[in-house]
Amino acid sequence: MTDLPPTPRAVFGWSGFAVGAAALILTLVIVWAGPFAPQPPAGVTLGEMAADIMRSAARSVAGQPQPAPAPLPRTLDDHLKTGVAVLAGLAVVLGMAGLVRNERRAAAASGIALGLLAVGVQLFAMAVMAIVGALVVAALVYALKDALGDLFA
Repeated sequence: MTDLPPTPRAVFGWSGFAVGAAALILTLVIVWAGPFAPQPPAGVTLGEMAADIMRSAARSVAGQPQPAPAPLPRTLDDHLKTGVAVLAGLAVVLGMAGLVRNERRAAAASGIALGLLAVGVQLFAMAVMAIVGALVVAALVYALKDALGDLFA
């Protein structure tokens, strides 16, 4: 008869699962219900972007230096995204700690998987938004081709 040490309770694994589930739920709330910070209307934003593009092009043609970039203020959305990243990282670390302690693999792997899934959903949403934003900017520059003359020809 062999004496096997008892399997430790899956404290870290289940904690990682809970934290990873919270990170995933918060990610989905941010993607579908956000942004939570007040946003200017799209027309105002696009108009300001068009005016900035025209001023920047005029400075480039005149040989003047571009102004230094101003830091953007942090909003509630920025803090929520940082919170998701921290929760997801904590879920992965707790799941790995559960694997190191030889806890039940299902609980530990679930914590790791949920943490990585939360980060993956957030990165996928940001990539889609970046592609859509690039298409909008390209369409805006194309619409301004007559106003800018032969600069973008």
